[in-house]
Amino acid sequence: MLMHVINVGHDVLKANDMLAEKNKELLDKNGVFAINIMGAIGSGKTTLIEKAIEILGDHYRIAVIAGDVVADMDAARFAKLGITTIPVNTGRECHLDANLIENVLSSMNLRDIDILFMENVGNLICPTDYKLGEHLRIVIVSVTEGDDIVLKHPMIFRSADVAVIHKTDIAEAVYADCEKMERDVRQLNPNIPILLTSIRDTESIEQWCSKISSYI
Repeated sequence: MLMHVINVGHDVLKANDMLAEKNKELLDKNGVFAINIMGAIGSGKTTLIEKAIEILGDHYRIAVIAGDVVADMDAARFAKLGITTIPVNTGRECHLDANLIENVLSSMNLRDIDILFMENVGNLICPTDYKLGEHLRIVIVSVTEGDDIVLKHPMIFRSADVAVIHKTDIAEAVYADCEKMERDVRQLNPNIPILLTSIRDTESIEQWCSKISSYI
């Protein structure tokens, strides 16, 4: 009996990539720069996006797509800053995908947006393979996750454009070595820009915002 093996995973990712390209074309057409923010739960994604909105909001029109299993809580934080915010509940899915983003983009007035943050689900594995149509992929990890977190999740660092090591002010308290984390990122992706940030370090937050604006 002749048997055919169908690589469902490959077909799904190929279809997602094609749709992501269509999303990117739509964003380009409307002059929107999209940023996919990836990281584990508690890494500080929401807080760093909030800081970017507060600082960059004087120069750019910003919107956020907040993706999560239950997205309303983070979306409410962004909405308080007076920007367009759309929560995307992914249900059992551990990542955003291009189809979800396409559905959201169709409901947005893209011509009124300069920067679109897409906050992915808190996970360092699932979002790696799913392009959304973004122009920039940023991965954020916190020292509270342990200084071996980078090497435990190599693929997301290899696919990212920028890496952020966050909450550096408490590294000593949680026995994390920031220099080791930097070396691990460099081992996986030698040319990637790396930022060390802390909410208590104003200069590092300014560098975070400056790095974003340098790509636009």
